[in-house]
Amino acid sequence: MNDFDTEISRFIWETKYRYSNGDLICEASVEDSWRRLARVLARTEKRDRGRWAMRFFRNLVDFQFLPGGRILAGAGTNRHVTLFNCFVMGTIEDSMAAIFERLKESALTMQQGGGIGCDFSTLRPAGSHAQHTGTIASGPVSFMRIWDATCATLLSTGSRRGAMMATLRCDHPDIERFIEAKRDPRELRHFNLSVLVSDELMTAVDRDEDWALVFPEQMLDGSGSEQVMRLWSGSATLQPCRVLKRVRARDLWRKITRATYDYAEPGVLFSDRINSHNNLYYREQITATNPCGEIPLPAYGACNLGSVNLMRFVRAPLTNRAEVDWSGIAACTAVGVRMLDNVIDLSHYPLPAQKKQAHGSRRIGIGITGLADTLIALGLHYDSDAARRLAAQVMQTVRDSAYQASIELAGEKGAFPYFSRDAYLAGADLKALPDTLRRGIGIHGIRNSHLIAIAPTGTISLLANGISSGVEPVFDFEHRRRVLTENGDYREFDIVDPIYRIWRERGGDSQQLPAAFVSARQLSPQAHLRMQAALQPYVDNAISKTVNVPEQYPFAQFESLYREAFTLGLKGCTTFRPNPVTQAVLTAGEPTLTSHCCDIEREGE
Repeated sequence: MNDFDTEISRFIWETKYRYSNGDLICEASVEDSWRRLARVLARTEKRDRGRWAMRFFRNLVDFQFLPGGRILAGAGTNRHVTLFNCFVMGTIEDSMAAIFERLKESALTMQQGGGIGCDFSTLRPAGSHAQHTGTIASGPVSFMRIWDATCATLLSTGSRRGAMMATLRCDHPDIERFIEAKRDPRELRHFNLSVLVSDELMTAVDRDEDWALVFPEQMLDGSGSEQVMRLWSGSATLQPCRVLKRVRARDLWRKITRATYDYAEPGVLFSDRINSHNNLYYREQITATNPCGEIPLPAYGACNLGSVNLMRFVRAPLTNRAEVDWSGIAACTAVGVRMLDNVIDLSHYPLPAQKKQAHGSRRIGIGITGLADTLIALGLHYDSDAARRLAAQVMQTVRDSAYQASIELAGEKGAFPYFSRDAYLAGADLKALPDTLRRGIGIHGIRNSHLIAIAPTGTISLLANGISSGVEPVFDFEHRRRVLTENGDYREFDIVDPIYRIWRERGGDSQQLPAAFVSARQLSPQAHLRMQAALQPYVDNAISKTVNVPEQYPFAQFESLYREAFTLGLKGCTTFRPNPVTQAVLTAGEPTLTSHCCDIEREGE
């Protein structure tokens, strides 16, 4: 049986996912990899292990369900690695001992293959004096450089590079330094940066008000004349914070958008919305995400991801009989929930605190990939109401199936330990569930606190014969991509989108494509935002989505994109405009130049 239609897919499997023990290659086909994974995940079952192993295998075969890269690379091997792609680290207390303890924890986590997210808002602003020692702080950005250097020197599994997300509050006195930190192309290359944007800032921008930059009073020397109360990072209660500076809110907002226009960072995370829509709002304050942004997490939280390959559930593609196999999507999702739940019990954890958090919440993230190819197969233009309705129906199907499966798992194995029925059911996203699911949770509980996340799926989508990744539009129907090899050099591959390949194999004219064949460069930035907004109501974690912006797009129009994202109800937004600092992530017709730290070379998403 030929497992792969493309050269790059075989290369990805051979170099990143096929199990070998030293020089001994243990798997002859990708189906051997599926069998390994199915068997080891079934070992956590108390009964019917053989039956579950077969069901897991059938869910994986033909690339129907794509587990996160760490799971496929590490499960059932002799490698002492985590099966979780990414973690958010603990609160960085503002003392030298605590800072370097967190750095050590970050290093141990990355050493085992996990990307990390860190909120640096707890570190004193540059130039401030400590209350007890009188020392002068160098500020969050200076300590981020230490994290970045550590990440750069760590060896990880295979050709995987480290990746990190750094966040900083929009009211931190060093926010302007943070915004400008990556203007130098040599700076913080292993970090993605995101500003934690509050509802209060967005209101101040709308009203053209001043904006206070503050820091907790107890951490500063002397006393200040003006204080405000803030729920600061790492604290469960409001704290008096000293106002150290005031800026015009619109000026700060313009600095954020100008930096993003010029060099693609920082992104924004709408922190109040993230927390008000957190299923565990009653016990968590979230101030960071994993490096790609699809999982907002508390301290020591972890990403446990898998995606439903929508292209495997399209019947009669590119015909007037094309339709979606809705029951197939639901069934694939339900089995995927059980598989990811078993990963929690199977995985190693770099730190005890990470194990405690994972077992307490049993968070998972089921998502989708191949959406753009699926829309084309159904004859739907990506930027159309019909496409958005179809995509929303897909996500509702995935969500409802995942929640139902988790309720049934709770009846069999018990609810997650942090479950509190009344508080949980009072959550914003829980109130939006169908009554049958709410009643089920009330009776049986639920096995997993969170269930839905849409990851970028860059590498696993290439493994699955190059389907369009996540919910992104097709980059281009023919392009070239370069990939880092195990030897540290690059290899180039010609990429042909699979739905385009089907079109050509059926005799379609490549010069006369149907209207549904639309690529990223043909779409407006608003088209990206509208698609993300259509899916967000069904996603209890978040969505990793990059809004592609043409290089010549006027800044006056670009400036409004993040505000549109906020108005549309998104939890965050990332844009990418080709620029001299980052170059292009993908380039049609020529080798690629990498940009964000979370790309194919990290293997995972």
